Amino acid sequence: MNLDFSDPALQILNEKLADGERLSFEDGLALYQSPDLIGVGRLADISRRRRHGRKAYYIVNQHLNYTNICMNQCRFCAYARKASETDAYTMSLQQTEDWVRSHPEKEVREIHIVGGLNPALSMDYYLDLLRTVKRSRPEATIKAFTAVEIDRLSVTSGKSIQEVIALLKEAGLGMLPGGGAEIMNDRIHDELFPRKIDYRRWLEIVEAVHASGLKTNATMLYGHIETIEERIEHLLRLRTLQDKTGGFVAFIPLAFHSKNTRLSHLPPTTAADDLRTIAVSRLILDSIPHIKAYWVMIGEKLAQVGLSFGADDLDGTIVEEKISHTAGATSAKGLTRDEMVRLITTAGFQPVERDSFYNPVNSSAETGAFSK
Repeated sequence: MNLDFSDPALQILNEKLADGERLSFEDGLALYQSPDLIGVGRLADISRRRRHGRKAYYIVNQHLNYTNICMNQCRFCAYARKASETDAYTMSLQQTEDWVRSHPEKEVREIHIVGGLNPALSMDYYLDLLRTVKRSRPEATIKAFTAVEIDRLSVTSGKSIQEVIALLKEAGLGMLPGGGAEIMNDRIHDELFPRKIDYRRWLEIVEAVHASGLKTNATMLYGHIETIEERIEHLLRLRTLQDKTGGFVAFIPLAFHSKNTRLSHLPPTTAADDLRTIAVSRLILDSIPHIKAYWVMIGEKLAQVGLSFGADDLDGTIVEEKISHTAGATSAKGLTRDEMVRLITTAGFQPVERDSFYNPVNSSAETGAFSK
C-alpha cells in the first residue's frame, strides 16, 4: 500500500511492515530521525487499527503507594525520602484498608501497588499488605511490586525469586507493573540509579515472573540523559524477552518529569517527542499487544492524540497518583469513569472498560456512549 509520505524513508518502512517484516534497530533510528512526524504516526495508527480497530481501553483502578522511604535514592526520583525526613511515611495495614475502601467507584477492577525500598519492611509486611488489599477488594486484581521490589524481598528474606513469587501469589498477587527498568543501559544505570538492580537482573526477574504464570507490563522512562539509540536498544530488549515468554500485556512509555529531582535542570519532554515515542513503541514492539498513552505523565489532552499515534489504552481512573506528581506532573491526580469515557469518545474512539488482562467489562453502555 502506497501512502503519501513527505519522508521517502517512511514509504520503505511502510512496505516492510505491509510484508510482515519486523523493524530493526536501524528502522527505529529512521522513525526517530524522520522529519515527517505525522507520517510516523500514520504508520503506528495503521498497526494499531489492525490490532484493535477503533477500540480504546481504560480501567477503573486505584493506585496505592505504601511507602516513600527508599534506600536507592535514584537521581531522577522526586518521590523517595530517607526515614529521617519529616514527610517520610509508611502505611499501616489499617491505613491501607481505609485507603482501598475510600474509592468512590463500586467496581474497582485493579489495585496498583508500588513503593520505595524501605529497609525496615520485612516479607511479612508485604504478604500482609496483599492480604489486606485482597480482603478489602476481593473482586480486584492486585497489580503490585516491580522487579526491583521483588529482588529486594529475595535479598531480605533469603529466598529465591521463585519462592518469593510463590508466596506473593498465595497472598493475592495477580500481576506485576512494569517499572524499575528505566532505560536498559549500563551508562544510564551507573549515572542515574547505581543502587538499583541493573537491566540484566530486571530481565531475569521478569522472566521468572512470566514463568510462574503471572503477566506483567513493561515501561521505559525517557526524556532525561538517554540517547535515541539507547531508547531503541531498550525496546528491542523488551521485544526479545516477549518473544521468549509472551508475558508482557502492555507497554507504557513514561515521560520524565524533572521538577524536584537532582535533574531539575533538564527541560520537559515535548509533545512531538511524546507522540513519536508512542508511535515508535507500537511499531517496534510488535509482539506486545497494548501500548498506553499514560495520561498521568503526558496530560489528558496529549494522551487523546496519542490514541491516533499507536496507543490503544489510556490506563485508568487511578484516584490519586503520587510519584509523578511529586516530580511536577500537571495532570489531574485522578479521573472518574465518565471522564475516561469522554476523553476517548471525543478523540473519536470507542471506549472499552477492561480488567487488568484486557477482558472487556460494561461494553454495552460504552458502545452507546460512543454512538451519541
